Amino acid sequence: MTTRASSADLLAGLSIAGLLLPEALAYPGVANLPPQAGVIGLFAGLACYGLIGRSRFAIVTATSSSAAVLASATLTLGGGDLAQRVTLASILVVGAGITFVLAGCLRLGAMSNLIARPVLRGYGFGLALVIAVKQWPHLVHLQTRSADFFPLAAEIVRGYAAWQTPSLACGLIALAGLFGLERVARVPGALVVIVTGTLASAWLAAHGVTLTGPIQLAIGMPAFALPSGAHWLALTEFALALMFILYAESYGSIRTFALQHDEEVQANRDLLALGAANIVSGLLQGTPVGAGYSGTAANAAAGVRSRFAGLYAAGIALVLVLLFLGWIERIPQPVLAAIVIHAVSKSLRLSVFRDYFRWRQDRLVVVAAVLGVLTFGVLNGLLAAIAFSLALLLKSLASPRLSVLGRVGAHDYVSVARFASAVTVPGMLVLRPEQPLFFANAEPLLAQARQRVLGAPGTRLVVLSLEESPDLDSTALEALEEFCSWLSARGGEFRVARLKELAREALLRAKLAHLGAAALDYSSVDDAVRGEGVSPNQPRGT
Repeated sequence: MTTRASSADLLAGLSIAGLLLPEALAYPGVANLPPQAGVIGLFAGLACYGLIGRSRFAIVTATSSSAAVLASATLTLGGGDLAQRVTLASILVVGAGITFVLAGCLRLGAMSNLIARPVLRGYGFGLALVIAVKQWPHLVHLQTRSADFFPLAAEIVRGYAAWQTPSLACGLIALAGLFGLERVARVPGALVVIVTGTLASAWLAAHGVTLTGPIQLAIGMPAFALPSGAHWLALTEFALALMFILYAESYGSIRTFALQHDEEVQANRDLLALGAANIVSGLLQGTPVGAGYSGTAANAAAGVRSRFAGLYAAGIALVLVLLFLGWIERIPQPVLAAIVIHAVSKSLRLSVFRDYFRWRQDRLVVVAAVLGVLTFGVLNGLLAAIAFSLALLLKSLASPRLSVLGRVGAHDYVSVARFASAVTVPGMLVLRPEQPLFFANAEPLLAQARQRVLGAPGTRLVVLSLEESPDLDSTALEALEEFCSWLSARGGEFRVARLKELAREALLRAKLAHLGAAALDYSSVDDAVRGEGVSPNQPRGT
């Protein structure tokens, strides 16, 4: 690494340390963990990813979303017992780390693509609402009992008379300062607000504002004894959910900045790095960690040259903690709550939904994701949104749409419904399924093909273009065999065109009685219509 690059990384580390340390102190409150858990997570994430990871932009530390997921999991498994919830948190974080490592070893780096972007956008919006509402009692020093979004919001509103005015004023001033300072380039607003609040802590404490209190940074290994009433199966499920949302957020951040700077994403290596970071953090009783968007964006804006900027940031944060721990313990709690609310406010923008309504695509998915989080909770809401998006996808794929093709020009075949000039030939029917042929739609699609044949008396040749089907499952093969037999009994001939390699191999293995190997080698619809195949040594088109 050159001297210039090293200097740039050192400056980037200085810049982002002022952002990361306040958030590391604030986010554990979301998960009902002590502040030191965030500090441990900060060091574990920055050090492990800096040594193992490959993205020069990624900043791995505690995130608001993972803290909220952890809070929901520990509340479900441990109830109101704080000691049990802390123990469960360590087990879940280590468990998430182990699943990261296993996924990396199995090379499952693209698994985050299973969560559609509308689900993530809606989930992020709903999660931000949940986190902001759950931080409000800390902002106004209000004791609450409800844990779910709507009951908690109602309890906060009903208890407005108990809001402590000094605490509310402190939190609102901190929020105003954070929103104002974010417009000033290269000024760590969170650090400025924390320093200001700490300097005024004696006066604020005299007026009843709660301070952070003692922070125990003594490193100790957790006792991995399973609390009574908890089950390993449930713990495994929650650890998988925690890993999944951490990786979806991390991979999204890493991929975004890699694309912007023409860098390669090494997804499987990132899985291993995130796994090591969470295992170390969990063993030391820290928070779950991932590559959050705010820290990664700040790192990119600071002019980072290599991933070692994260290591510099960890060192600088460690110096700040060692030198100013006594002052850090005097940070007012409303200030930390304001930092969390400000951090999640970037996700509370209705503009993220604008394109889905303008495109008239996935509107139900994004709305369902928001309502799922608010209604069913952080974990169940995410799972419900994913299930809903997959159900809509299956519904779309299972809705049979079969196009009739006609010829334009000398060789091209297009949909007659879209192109009025397309010409069909008497005695010949060219059909194209508009979705991949699979178990949910194979029989309805081929039933439509039968109706097309019956509606065109004298049809002697049926060409089916399977360009949309990368592979064929057993149901599709059986349905094709039934159609071939039915057409053959009527004196018709059946050919398929534009087969993908896997689909062709499946048909060859199936050895359909009325569909020989020669009928599988038509590289285009025109070839199939003319009966012109390809020789064994000639490349097949798709």
